[in-house]
Amino acid sequence: MAPVPSLFRPGPKPSPRGGHGGVGFKAGRATVRYSRGRSADAARWLCASAGQSQGRASVSDVLDQNEVDALLAAVDTGEVVEEESSTQVFSRRQTDLENVEIRSYDFKRPERVSKDQMRALQTLHESFARNFGASLSGFLRTIVEIKVATCEQMTYGEFISGLPNPTSFNLIQAGGLEGQMCLEISPLIIYPIIDRLLGGTNHDLFIPQRPVTPIEARLIGNVTTRGLDALSEAWESVRELQFEISASESNPQLVQIVPPNEVVVVVGLELKMSNRAGTMNLCIPYNVIEPVMEELSAQSWFAATRNAKADDLKQQLSNNLGQAPMAVGGLLGETTITLRDLLSLSEGDLLVTEKRANKPVVLTVEGEKKFLAELGSYRGSRAMRIVRACAPDDRV
Repeated sequence: MAPVPSLFRPGPKPSPRGGHGGVGFKAGRATVRYSRGRSADAARWLCASAGQSQGRASVSDVLDQNEVDALLAAVDTGEVVEEESSTQVFSRRQTDLENVEIRSYDFKRPERVSKDQMRALQTLHESFARNFGASLSGFLRTIVEIKVATCEQMTYGEFISGLPNPTSFNLIQAGGLEGQMCLEISPLIIYPIIDRLLGGTNHDLFIPQRPVTPIEARLIGNVTTRGLDALSEAWESVRELQFEISASESNPQLVQIVPPNEVVVVVGLELKMSNRAGTMNLCIPYNVIEPVMEELSAQSWFAATRNAKADDLKQQLSNNLGQAPMAVGGLLGETTITLRDLLSLSEGDLLVTEKRANKPVVLTVEGEKKFLAELGSYRGSRAMRIVRACAPDDRV
């Protein structure tokens, strides 16, 4: 018989029953017996199995004689199936990892901003995109659509390597926050905006591959100023911040606001203006917004409260605006004269208008034509009785 492992100690003496005495070994409190008619290999296997089971079993688990006989019978017939152990990824034993969910993790790009905070940042800058688009539409006298395309975190080196050269690269500094952000506007959209400001039509516009001139930089400043105002308005719900341009550069490779391996949040925006389109990227280093990350996380908790107060705020604004005074006037008629006639006017001269005397008077509100009215008197004062609202095709 093979030597007994040191884990087991001799059990009771052999039983003289019927010539089929048995030898037993104890592993803790679990007693294992096998018949002398069994093979030595079965004994070794059983002892090893008992030792492994003892390592996993609790103190109260005891292997009875029926279970021992079943194990020995299975060894003789070759039907032994090892116990299926739970799959462990970090283990000294080689295991099957086909059914284990494994997610890749790049240590060069650690995720320091949680998913909830990323969603909050995306929602915040969607508001910035809407406000900036409305501001640019009024400034350029054309429809400008801006929307958030991506919101992701990466290293500063990866962000810089993906930018064109030259481009409009602006460094932004916010009062109350340490460090700098950067706003990059693609030449594909910045030159059409400059062309629009200078009276062009953007048809067959050539995009030059050169740094911007001082005049172009001044025009771009009018655009970025409106963008920073919209950005400050969007961040008011988190903290009151005033953003300003601290420097501008055409080559982004020359600007290192943080180390290349530092984590940054990049908000990518798409700009569309008539038949032109381009991109704009807002790069926010994590160390800059780290002091406000807790406030940013708390935004979702108080969003419902702010929405509930929105109706009350609208009603209050409506009541306050209802008390605002407005100038109302009556426009009797209009005509055109030369500067020479204006200089020669004197007392008693007549100005003949193109409007007939029986036509209604135009009632104006803050200089805007709003209603048609009849001229009369009321209690000794001049009065106008409104007939109807002015239509776009009225010749008044």
